[in-house]
Amino acid sequence: MHDDDADAASWGFATRALRTGHQRTAEGEHCEPIFMTSSFVFASAAEAAARFAGESPGNIYSRFTNPTVRAFEQRLAALEGGAACVATASGMSAILAVCMGLLAAGDHIVSSRSLFGSTTMLFDKYLARFGIATSYVDLTDLDAWAAAVQPRTRLLFLETPSNPLTEMAAIAPLADLAHAHGALLAVDNCFCTPALQRPLALGADLVIHSATKYLDGQGRAVGGAVVGDAKRVGEDVFGVVRTAGPSLSPFNAWLFLKGLETLELRMLAHARVAAQLAAWLAEHPAVARVHYPGLASHPQHALVGEGAQQRTGGGILSFDVAGGREAAWRVIDATRLCSITANLGDTKTTITHPASTTHGRLSPEARAAAGIGEGLIRVAVGLECVADIQADLARGLDG
Repeated sequence: MHDDDADAASWGFATRALRTGHQRTAEGEHCEPIFMTSSFVFASAAEAAARFAGESPGNIYSRFTNPTVRAFEQRLAALEGGAACVATASGMSAILAVCMGLLAAGDHIVSSRSLFGSTTMLFDKYLARFGIATSYVDLTDLDAWAAAVQPRTRLLFLETPSNPLTEMAAIAPLADLAHAHGALLAVDNCFCTPALQRPLALGADLVIHSATKYLDGQGRAVGGAVVGDAKRVGEDVFGVVRTAGPSLSPFNAWLFLKGLETLELRMLAHARVAAQLAAWLAEHPAVARVHYPGLASHPQHALVGEGAQQRTGGGILSFDVAGGREAAWRVIDATRLCSITANLGDTKTTITHPASTTHGRLSPEARAAAGIGEGLIRVAVGLECVADIQADLARGLDG
């Protein structure tokens, strides 16, 4: 059986994660090869001309056509349920490619204010220079989203769950709102991945990933991706990547292919450990509040569960401690097991202080509006034994 078998359309998630996109070469390799080449050789001048003109399929130059990158794109598209995927050099370049490919001067974005700090900076500092304005609203307030829509609104953008407070938005009503006004809905699915949430099935038009996170799963490489339909993603977003060149390297694409093979297993395991850790933190006297969708106390807990929008609570949680930055840093600095780094989605648990790292470039007012206080700590729960993670956090919490 070949991995491009006609039965692929009926494969389950785990099978697609292992098999989709691998077109075996004449060598008959079992593991996908890495095509580490900048360019490709043509059989004739006529063949070269036909490929450059788009009249004949085939590889041209690894900035925009590479078999290893294409395999990753096809596999992720199959997992998200999209017709097309474009891989990029980072998650931020994926967002930039969407905006450059689908927006123009004078257009308007409505966005949740609960965003990764670099996304807010991209919208406010750079897109604004080219005449693209952004309005920010409460992620969970559908009426606020509706009120913010303008005649030139072309894109609604959100992360759900949000970083770092794990707030959740109901995707389907936002998709209906966007479409009623001729706009698109883009969902950053970094925290959940398609193993836990599939925004396209809920009406979203675009799914954006930082592949650096869970899609890789081991903190090895930086990359991004956009998934959606054949026209907007396969042509418009692809055109930006082809022309401007924020391209994914073949080696990184190969690492992400390997990461996708274990994605479902890892996401369920992350969520299982995170749920136990969240319950423990919720009972700790030094913890003022725990933010985790899997807890019944979470405001949007109804969106979590088998058959709901989000399959589990996921692997990210945050919690507040009294005493502001000094107390939060004391907890973080006391850890010996957890890695103090702003990255997430790793098999190893990571811990960070959002107000001074991931959201440190935002103004104090913007952080306050997003609910990111000085006593907030974010933990991206890895796959270690939960008792060991608890003991590590207890060093600072018990002091």
